[in-house]
Amino acid sequence: MSVETKITAEPLTIPAMCKFTVDRPIYPDQAYFFGSREAAEGSALAEALFAVDGVVAALISHQTLTVTKRTPEPWQVIGKQVGAAIRAHLASGHPAVSPELRSKLPPSEVIRERVQAVIDREIMPSVRSHGGVIRLLDVKENNVFIQMGGGCQGCSSAENTLKQGVEVAIRNAVPEVGDILDTTDHAAGRNPYYGARA
Repeated sequence: MSVETKITAEPLTIPAMCKFTVDRPIYPDQAYFFGSREAAEGSALAEALFAVDGVVAALISHQTLTVTKRTPEPWQVIGKQVGAAIRAHLASGHPAVSPELRSKLPPSEVIRERVQAVIDREIMPSVRSHGGVIRLLDVKENNVFIQMGGGCQGCSSAENTLKQGVEVAIRNAVPEVGDILDTTDHAAGRNPYYGARA
């Protein structure tokens, strides 16, 4: 008798995004972002997610999926379809992300240089005008670790700044980036860069 896969859904402060946590790894210790249906071609789980009406982006990371929708359909409806796609994928035994995509990733040093250029050119002028600062701490494989300081640290809009500003700018310029992790010690936050990964 097979054990049912447990999936929890957590809508984010940005209404178009929802994080799904699976009770087992789906892409162990790795992350990959799919910003379009075309990018998902050849990656079984990503293809299944984009087959859900309204899904426009997906980040597959270890045992979580962050899905972005562009539809008025509520997450209660879309979430059931996303959950069904995840369960069907796990039953298939296929890799979540095409190994070919992983093999084409630039070296972390190249990703770091490109991300730093985006921070310097596009992100810092905006956050500096509000007394904030965004620092690039590290890049491991294709995962980016940043830290917010000044007016951004502990700010109630920090998550919006990260998701709608920083992430969008970085992903537009460097689509190979996987996770973008905020290491800032916000009042109610956690420190994914230094803490152990669950």
